[in-house]
Amino acid sequence: MWGIQTGSPWPRRCFRVFDAQPTPRVFALPPGCDYPAELIAGLNERLEGQPPEAWARVEIFVNTSRMRRRLIQLFADGPPRLLPRIRLLTQLAADPELTDLPPAQPPLRRTLELAGLVRRLLEADPSLAPKSALFDLAESLGALFDEMHGEGVAVEALKGLDISDASGHWQRALKFLTIASNVIGTDTMPSAEARLRAAAETLAEPWFHTPPDHPVIVAGSTGSRGPVALLMQAVARLPQGAVILPGVDPHMPRDVWDRMEDDRASEDHPQYRFAKIARALDLDPADLPTWTGCAPVPERAALLSMALRPAPVTDQWMRDGPSLGDMHRATDGLSLIEAADPVEEAAAIALCLRRAIDGGKRAALISPDRMLTRRVQAALDRWGIEADDSAGLPLHLTAPGRLLRQTAALVGALPGPEDVLALLKHPLVAPEGDRNMHLLRARRLDLWLRKNGTPEVGSTVLAAWAEGQTKDDGATEWAAWAGDLIDRLAAIGHGPLDDMAGHHIKATEAFAPALWEEAPGRSAKLAMDGLLAEAAFGDAISPPEYSALVETILTAGEVRRPDTARPDVMIWGTLEARVQGADLVILAGLSEGTWPEPPAPDPWLNREMRHRLGLLLPERRIGLAAHDFQQAACAPEVVFSRARRDAEAETVMSRWLNRLTNLLGGLSDTGGPDALAAMRARGDRWLHQARLAADRVILAEPARRPSPRPPVEARPNRLSVTQIQTLVRDPYAIYAGKVLSLSRLAPLRPEPDALLRGTALHEILERWLREGHDPASPEARPALLRIADEVLALVPWQSARLAWLAHVDGFADWFLEGERQRQAQAVPLEPEKGGRFEVPGSGFTLTGTADRIDRLPDGRLVVIDYKTGALPSKDQLLYFDKQLMLEAVMAEAGAFEGVEPAEVARVSHIGLGSTPKETQHTLREPGDETLDPDAVLAMLQALLMRYRSRERGYTALRAMQSMLDRSDHAHLARFGEWTLDDDAIPEDVG
Repeated sequence: MWGIQTGSPWPRRCFRVFDAQPTPRVFALPPGCDYPAELIAGLNERLEGQPPEAWARVEIFVNTSRMRRRLIQLFADGPPRLLPRIRLLTQLAADPELTDLPPAQPPLRRTLELAGLVRRLLEADPSLAPKSALFDLAESLGALFDEMHGEGVAVEALKGLDISDASGHWQRALKFLTIASNVIGTDTMPSAEARLRAAAETLAEPWFHTPPDHPVIVAGSTGSRGPVALLMQAVARLPQGAVILPGVDPHMPRDVWDRMEDDRASEDHPQYRFAKIARALDLDPADLPTWTGCAPVPERAALLSMALRPAPVTDQWMRDGPSLGDMHRATDGLSLIEAADPVEEAAAIALCLRRAIDGGKRAALISPDRMLTRRVQAALDRWGIEADDSAGLPLHLTAPGRLLRQTAALVGALPGPEDVLALLKHPLVAPEGDRNMHLLRARRLDLWLRKNGTPEVGSTVLAAWAEGQTKDDGATEWAAWAGDLIDRLAAIGHGPLDDMAGHHIKATEAFAPALWEEAPGRSAKLAMDGLLAEAAFGDAISPPEYSALVETILTAGEVRRPDTARPDVMIWGTLEARVQGADLVILAGLSEGTWPEPPAPDPWLNREMRHRLGLLLPERRIGLAAHDFQQAACAPEVVFSRARRDAEAETVMSRWLNRLTNLLGGLSDTGGPDALAAMRARGDRWLHQARLAADRVILAEPARRPSPRPPVEARPNRLSVTQIQTLVRDPYAIYAGKVLSLSRLAPLRPEPDALLRGTALHEILERWLREGHDPASPEARPALLRIADEVLALVPWQSARLAWLAHVDGFADWFLEGERQRQAQAVPLEPEKGGRFEVPGSGFTLTGTADRIDRLPDGRLVVIDYKTGALPSKDQLLYFDKQLMLEAVMAEAGAFEGVEPAEVARVSHIGLGSTPKETQHTLREPGDETLDPDAVLAMLQALLMRYRSRERGYTALRAMQSMLDRSDHAHLARFGEWTLDDDAIPEDVG
């Protein structure tokens, strides 16, 4: 088994693991095998009787870091022996012998250089894509050239493409690609993919003449990438080389293998890559020898093989299906979870994993849906279980990643109040000193900004806040610290990328001195240091483009914490399904659009162009995902999982799961429908447990409709005329506001709402009246519009200003015509008169401001109210919306300053809504006793006196106008736990 190698100055031992053979050496392992364990088992069998150093001479290339870690762990757990050399295929270019290869160009540098080209393309033709897609297009362009380099397609091949029958878009795209290829051709540093291919070629060339004197094995790869396929072919031809393919289907008929020659028809099949590499080596994929005798669950492997046959031959199901045998044996160990939604799916999966851990099993969740896996992690957290997630946490979601994105978004313009407060309340942000005091000041600033709303916050606004903090000696210094940093970020304008990145990073460090600490911080620093290192290769950039670039860089990063995760529960991506080694495998997210994901759109080349160039077709990813599905589905115990509905619509079952269920449903003679029903029943048990767990929530006793009864001395004795309506409709709001002193927080960013619109219109009409314009004069209308323009100039929203000004212009003629009639009958007194009225016999003070009071020639008064909403009816005026009638009571009592007491002849509403309208109500009209200020005063006295008794409670939502109306305090009253049909429960408080 071993001898002397000649051709070298000194003879040395050459360990022979494989016997000589005339054909390339390619082995297969069927789906479901524990690939790393079987790899070692096969080596152990072939190295039996060899000296101990034989193991150390073996060189193994693997496709993933997890595969390498698993192999090392298996060697550590096994008998004492020397460790082989285990290398990653992706790090092939790092071989110390490849000293002649130039270093690879950093991917970010390539993206920044190509972004300059794409920018000029979009400037020349803005219809191609929005400017926000700049870096996405640059990345996709770089990925295209990387793929061409990896697949050995020269960039000159682009010029040879026949595009005479292509659309104008593809012709423009190809023209641009040709220009870009000329720029790429001048690079002195190859891309990472080009360097990987060069490394494979550099290793393969001397191997042909002087093969290595030690065994070389490529394990776990399907050869889907050009450089890897090249290396695999070279290794397979070595005298002591071997390729061990994972998941080769031993049940697929020869005629199906023979059909896999057309890329366009077969690339989405799970076995296509094996057929392709076998053809490249002049081998028959149906005759590949197995590495070991591993054959797990052959009945299930045969079932999956038939279910996944290419579409043109699925008619063979009827012919070959009955030969599969008893479907109960084939589906033993399979479960199917079909949850109502992703939340329920995650809960059921978490229970599966928990049960496996309790039973001493190793469990793995495999899914490409990162949102689903994060939901499962959250569900596991209730039991303190942290899974070993191979993808880790996305860097942009960590605390440093979020902070860097927040500060990048502040570059170039002063931020709004919500952005500033989100930044100041970030867990990493604080000046050197007491973070508790920092948070207290941030909360005080929050409340101040709500009262003094401003669309932008900078050093000036923060200084104004600090002036009012007389009891906080450090407020001024704190405001200067935050304001200076915010201003520095806002002052950064369009300019060189390296300057912008440097200023951004320095400002972020000043906000958070501990930014780079711990694992997330270190990962974020590597990402931002990479940006600083390559920024000089980018063009001048605008602030929005810089923010998008930072987002792209951080989104590509990840943070792993393997030291805190459990080794017996794992979350894998689909590629890691080949690692196996789990007793329970859960394949989750099995819906179309998730697994498999749809092919990403290619903005540069269509499918036919890619085929002509010899590039990978879009279906490649689907075929790889199908292979990973087939490999994982042959594990000892498997749970298929999907949600029937996502956040938007009903989902469609994954094509592979759909094929499997359809095949089972048609094999009635061998128990297929019953086996499928049993799979669903096993899955339903997990769903049932998940629903029980969700229902096992100790619900608090629902709140009853409140009607608190505070002491009389704690009750309010002063209300405005508008609050009387609140007292009638929702007494609880008076209790919350006047007794508990609770008021609604204003929004951080004011909006042009109905309240602001009404206030503005009131001020316009008030100023017009104060200036004493004659409504019959030709100057009346221009004066009204001038005043409207001046008042609305203070509204900070241009769209609202223009809309409201147009509204004033729309009702101006109607208002002036009505005003001519009103002033012909009465003389307007000074508008906006405030007053106070001691309600006789109640101990209450009534306050209010009349929009307008006119005096008739006979001395009587007319009380007028402007309305921008719906006008109240007569009954509403009497029993609910009492404002105007109460102002009439106050006017007759002489409660308004500067208005002599007199009888009120009528009250009037001037509606300024979309359809201007005026309603007038004559008071004390004969035969109508209702519209009488004396009667209204009596009703007011009776209402107020009822609330001077401890027995009277402030009932929540007592008489709302609409079922949809809500007060600002409805949540405090816990509305929803009770309904408007429930009786109020009085309760003494205080």
